[in-house]
Amino acid sequence: MPIDEASQRLADVRARIAHAAKIAGRKANEVTLLAISKMHDADAIQPLIDAGQRVFGENRVQEAEAKWPKLRETTPDIALHLVGQLQSNKAEEAVALFDAIHSVDRPSLVGALAKAMDKAGKRPTCFLQVNIGDEAQKGGCPVAELPALLAEARAADLPVAGLMCVPPLELEPAPYFALLAKIARDHGLAGLSMGMSSDFETAVTIGATHVRVGTALFGARA
Repeated sequence: MPIDEASQRLADVRARIAHAAKIAGRKANEVTLLAISKMHDADAIQPLIDAGQRVFGENRVQEAEAKWPKLRETTPDIALHLVGQLQSNKAEEAVALFDAIHSVDRPSLVGALAKAMDKAGKRPTCFLQVNIGDEAQKGGCPVAELPALLAEARAADLPVAGLMCVPPLELEPAPYFALLAKIARDHGLAGLSMGMSSDFETAVTIGATHVRVGTALFGARA
């Protein structure tokens, strides 16, 4: 992707975020844009970095390990977020590589992350992933089990910033975003990681603090 195309895509997404924030009486700088770079190589990512994007999201630890250390050598102020499911046996690698982890969804992972953070002396920001649509095929903590998971995470001294969700595909996302926002408020959590390329504007109007945008920035994958 040429630098001018990357700049245009980035400007467009940022303008859409700003417009949605304005509608909701919010400021655009209250929303962090995560450029989801999964399955894109360094050559595809670099133009967005050159255009000024500094926060990126990856789905897999192994894929991120293969491409980000070199990219961060030349641009050390990049923040890297893990947005995909995390296996407990990859907790140490995730803590070493990422600045935030959006997919904390079970007690065993809380324990593995706490141990890895203590060992590394580094505590990436955490979001608890909620299975907001109660979908069997999706990761995330069931809504009813969230209070217990949050209590465990806080007891383990995980820096829990908020909640994350992926609403059911092909359904209106607004009610699910609103439910996540209510649950977060009820538990004194400010962070809301919600909204992707197809629905990030809706998410911003409902209070998203982090939107996870891939296709609108990189284009559709072949």
